[in-house]
Amino acid sequence: MTGLKEGGERVTLDLLTKKMDDFARERDWERFHSPRNLLLALVGEMGELSEIFQWKGEVPKGLPNWKDEEKQHLGEELSDVLLYLVRLSDVCGVDLGKAALRKVELNALKYPVNGDGGSKK
Repeated sequence: MTGLKEGGERVTLDLLTKKMDDFARERDWERFHSPRNLLLALVGEMGELSEIFQWKGEVPKGLPNWKDEEKQHLGEELSDVLLYLVRLSDVCGVDLGKAALRKVELNALKYPVNGDGGSKK
């Protein structure tokens, strides 16, 4: 993961996993965090993220015409999706970082570089 938290420490999936676990435990929410419930929450957050783009049509990289408030809202919804995904993977016992790296490697085998610029994916 990219990004820095206050004090310059790197934000990692391990850090987010611990923060989410602590957050749930401190509120006694672990009993609600079944894989099914977390998946449904994740889908709900994806819906909220989708709503941001719903009527905008295609938008260029960097979102140059978006207001700061819109970009902040986007960041909040992206964060909700990420945090639920991190929590779901932890509750399911999946090392998300390792799984993601493995998937990149599998995709590289499935879609090798062929020098013609490749197809859109």
